[in-house]
Amino acid sequence: MIYFTKYAENKFDILNKHKVYFTREQIEDAVKSPDKNGKKNKYLTALKDGIKVIYQKENEIIKVITFYPVKNV
Repeated sequence: MIYFTKYAENKFDILNKHKVYFTREQIEDAVKSPDKNGKKNKYLTALKDGIKVIYQKENEIIKVITFYPVKNV
């Protein structure tokens, strides 16, 4: 199960104001099948299709902390 924190939910509106549009499905897809995995401090990261997602995994629950656009490297 993928859970979005309140901040992550608000992030959609924040990015929309800057004309950057992502869907929940894109974020979930990045976490489920990332092109690149990593770690940032105590959090896990997933990168796919220009989206970087910061999340925590507790048992079977994935908690999306935040996400943001990145340039494809």
